Parts: sequence; structure tokens; C-alpha cells
Amino acid sequence: MHLSLRYLAKPVLHGYFRSSCSWRVRIAFALKGIEFDQVSVNLIKDGGEQLTEQYKTLNPMQQVPAVEIDGVTLSQSLAVIQYIDETRPGPRLLPADPKKRAQVRMISDLIASGIQPLQNLYVIQKIGSDKLQWAQHFIDRGFQALEPILKQTAGKYCVGDEISMADICLVPQVYNAAERFDVDVDQYPTIKRINQTLNEVEAFKVSHPSSQPDAP
Repeated sequence: MHLSLRYLAKPVLHGYFRSSCSWRVRIAFALKGIEFDQVSVNLIKDGGEQLTEQYKTLNPMQQVPAVEIDGVTLSQSLAVIQYIDETRPGPRLLPADPKKRAQVRMISDLIASGIQPLQNLYVIQKIGSDKLQWAQHFIDRGFQALEPILKQTAGKYCVGDEISMADICLVPQVYNAAERFDVDVDQYPTIKRINQTLNEVEAFKVSHPSSQPDAP
């Protein structure tokens, strides 16, 4: 895809340092070597900056991220990642092989649809005092499905030996499991191994929440 000169402005990521979905996009930008600007959307300040009418014009779902890129504003992290992959050079984030590409999408959807939404901030706030048990239940349920899948698909990374969108989804989810919701990741040796390997990759290091300008 050839982009006209007016589409060559630096992308802008509206996100939050600890948001899994914002983190996925940061990893994708880093893997592709794309420079971008960040605008913080504080999800907990004064009831949540994502709930303002101004932000709603960027993302009608009032979630992060929203990404301004090439003259359009995109939300939903997997759609953003696939757009980046289709329009920018650099390492492929979805494999060329159709079977491997389907496996990457399967794993990504399992995490992005089957685990993460059930323990995101909006849902957790609605649960109340049982939020820790709720999050642990749905993370464990998802990981119990993901572990045997990865045993079949993994090489060094989630699908074979190349980093893909599946890995981009995995790392933020494992962080949430271990650091925020006290899930015992040792129960899932394949997940744990891949996550440890990915956390040594520079693109994942610079994208970590603790390295972001809005981190406390």
C-alpha cells in the first residue's frame, strides 16, 4: 500500500500506561520501528478521562486506545495492529502462511475477546468486592484453554519462531494475571516460558507500562 505524503505524519496514540490494549499497540509500533506521539487518557482520574465528550469523539466506546494514523482514527487494538502490519514495512506481525496466520488470530482473539474484557477496569468496577476472585476465575479459565493450544503451536514464541500479534496480546495479559490479580502463572509452563522470552526483547521492554510517560 502506497501512502500519500499527507499520511506520513507521526501517529498519535491516545492511551493509558497500564491498559492492556494500549500496551499492545505500543509493542506493535516498537516492533515495526514506528515513532509515535502519546496522549495520556487517565482511566481513573476524576471518574475517567475516557468518559469525556471530547474523548468520545475519538472512540465512541469510551475506551483506550484511539489511534490517529494516516488521516483516520482507529480503535480496537487488533484492528490497529493489523492496519500497521498491512501498511508499514518491518517484521510481519501476522505470518504469511495461512494456517499460522489463522493460529495467530485464534490466540489473539482468545485473549482479546475471551480473557481481557472480563477483567478490564470497566467490568471490574461493576463487580464490587468480589473483583479479585472474578478476575482470577476468568483468567484461569482462559489460560487453561490457552496452555494446550500453545503447546501445539509454539516454537520460541506463540506460533513458531517469529514474534506475532499473538505474542503482542500475550505479554500484557500475563502481566495482568501475575502483577494485578495474583494468578499463579507457574501452573501454565508454556505461557510462562514464552512470556519470559518475550520480556527480554527490546520492543517489549520499551513498551512496558513502567517505561511510559504517564506512569506514576
